[in-house]
Amino acid sequence: MDKFEVKVFIRLRPSVLDPAGEAIKSASSKLGVQGITSLRIGKMIEVKIEGNKEEDVKEKIDLLCDRLFANTVIEDYEYSIKKL
Repeated sequence: MDKFEVKVFIRLRPSVLDPAGEAIKSASSKLGVQGITSLRIGKMIEVKIEGNKEEDVKEKIDLLCDRLFANTVIEDYEYSIKKL
C-alpha cells in the first residue's frame, strides 16, 4: 500500500461574508499596511493517508471533505495529493 500526503484548502464561497477577514484587513491598515483590497481567511488541513492508488485516496479525501472538513453550503475545497 502506498502512502500519500494530501493538503486540503478550504475557503468561504465568494458570496459569503468573512467577518474575521474584514477584521484583519482593518487591523492591517491600523498597522500601516496599506493597499489591501480584499482579505479572506481559510484553513488548510494536512493528511497522511495510505491507499492502493491515487484514485482510492481521492475517494477517501472527497468523503472527508464533504462530510467533515468543509461546510459545503458556504465553503469550497480543493486539495493536492503527493505520493510519499
